[in-house]
Order: sequence, then structure tokens, then C-alpha cells
Amino acid sequence: MSVNTAYPEAGRGAAFIVYALYLLSIPSAAIFALIGVILALAARDGAGPLARAHLDDQVRVWMVAFWWAVGLAILGALGVVLSVVLIGIPILWLVAVLGFCVMIWFTVKALIGLLALLDGRPR
Repeated sequence: MSVNTAYPEAGRGAAFIVYALYLLSIPSAAIFALIGVILALAARDGAGPLARAHLDDQVRVWMVAFWWAVGLAILGALGVVLSVVLIGIPILWLVAVLGFCVMIWFTVKALIGLLALLDGRPR
């Protein structure tokens, strides 16, 4: 699929900005990711087909990471409570490892999506 640079597709710039915000979300404690998903949701309606595919995927990736974070927060709270009887310590380690894995997955998905957008491929 070739991309016409004379007339850029509507929403492509927004998709690029969302990928940049997603990649900057780790040093910002996920504040930029929240801003990015709000931008992706707002830009989806007027976007062309390629940009719409990227924006939809960005929202999906954020939702998956969000629900993993909610589940890990609940499991972490359970681990804190159970650390009184020492069974919570391995649970907290598991939460930390899984949280790190979700963070890496989110970053890799954002990087792969950005490369696909720059190459003109849908997600």
C-alpha cells in the first residue's frame, strides 16, 4: 500500500502522536498513555481507513493493559494483606513480574504499531 504524501490521510497525525505518547508513558507513570487513549478515542471518527485501524488498535491495546493493571492492583492488595502470614510475599513478586511484562508488552506493541504506521501498513 503506497501512501500519498501530498494529501496525508486524516487521522494519521493523531495516530502518530498517540504512539509517541504510548512510548513516553513509562517515564510519565502512564499519564501520557491516558492522554493518548483519550486522543485516540477522539480522533477515530474523522480518521481514514488506515489511521482508523491504528487508532482502534491503540484503544484495544490500552484497554488490555488497563484491565491487566486493575487485576494486578487487586492481586497486589491481596498480597499486601497476606504478607502478614508471609504468603503474600510471593504474590507481590508475581505482581511485580507480571506488571513488568505488561509494561514491556505495551511498549513493544506501541513500537511495532508506530513502525507499521510509518510504513503505511494497517494494524
